[in-house]
Amino acid sequence: MRILVYGINYHPELTGIGKYTGELCVWFAERGHHVEVVTAMPYYPGWEVEREYKGRKWFTEEISGVRVRRSPLYVSTRINAKKRIVHEFSFLLSSLVQWIRPLWTRYDVVISIYPPLVIGLYPYIYKLIHKRPWVFHIQDLQVDAAKELGMIKNSFVLNCLFSIERFFLNRATRVGSISPGMKQKILNKGVAEKKYVDLPNWVDTGFIYPTAKDERLKKELGFGPEDRLILYSGNMGEKQGLELVIEVAEQMRAIPHLHFLMAGEGASRERLEEQVKKIQLTNVHFLPLMPYSELTRFMNIADAHLVLQKREASDLVLPSKLNTILSAGGLAIVSAVKDTTLYNLVREHNVGIVIEPESAAALRDAIEEAIEHPHTEIRSNARNYALENLNIDKILGRFETQLKELL
Repeated sequence: MRILVYGINYHPELTGIGKYTGELCVWFAERGHHVEVVTAMPYYPGWEVEREYKGRKWFTEEISGVRVRRSPLYVSTRINAKKRIVHEFSFLLSSLVQWIRPLWTRYDVVISIYPPLVIGLYPYIYKLIHKRPWVFHIQDLQVDAAKELGMIKNSFVLNCLFSIERFFLNRATRVGSISPGMKQKILNKGVAEKKYVDLPNWVDTGFIYPTAKDERLKKELGFGPEDRLILYSGNMGEKQGLELVIEVAEQMRAIPHLHFLMAGEGASRERLEEQVKKIQLTNVHFLPLMPYSELTRFMNIADAHLVLQKREASDLVLPSKLNTILSAGGLAIVSAVKDTTLYNLVREHNVGIVIEPESAAALRDAIEEAIEHPHTEIRSNARNYALENLNIDKILGRFETQLKELL
């Protein structure tokens, strides 16, 4: 197959949508498909263009057998709703340059990765010209999240955005997403079930696996064998509500050898660091994202992992960091609203500790439970669930079959 992928995020971004889009493209390329990508300069989750890409304009590179067409875009380290809109439209305009050749090239299928919402425009035009199938894959219901989290409050703007979203949903050949909860919300928007493609996020279970705690790594990070580590790793943004972690760390500051590790980047990191400094917490430590090559060692030094999100984000996103935790056989403390996809997954398969979102008392109790008990059964269940349900070859192999049937 000749496949064209259009998305704002791509490898070498270590987390989020870029990680999964990159892995999807490489997986298809390794199986002999011709894969091209139109994307931006890598900037996520730090909201700063990576050093080796700074100052570059339009260019094409090859990564692991995939032809990657890069475009510049506006990136602000202090992100808000207005700057986010400018950021996304800057990519829409600049990436038109990289669409000139693909727009007149024959591909078997075009896949666009949403968000951002504007990502549907050029694939729709391509479909009109070439009459080829277009898959509109949704990693995050961006407009719903902006509304529920209060990031956009103007009703006129929201109605316009929902109208654009509906336009793309109705005209795509197939619409995909990553969870049953998101599927239901998409179907409620008027998408026919026969158009829906299930494409959950995955994990490389052969690379991320349970190991004994690496005491050498703990020492390198400044901790001893007696220290208990509670880890949050990933994007530090609005949806996660990580102020809760700082509140609980302050409540638990008297517990000896208990430390909270905050590894990652994001729009909220600077504010969180200022909060920790202001109240002089010594049990909270900020770290950069670990290189992927070190991820197995890093995940396994944690006594518990935090998977947090605000109540309003329920079923609008599915935290992909949970996949990595499950594959490593980690003990996840997960905040989720009852009867959402995340809640049901963790409860039904007993792969973590579920708590009420945005509750400091619930989070504190769960951390106390995690450091007092080994929860061997939960850890074993987590690893087994990853092997059975999250394996990259199983998931993308099924998607490959669906694309061939579509053609």
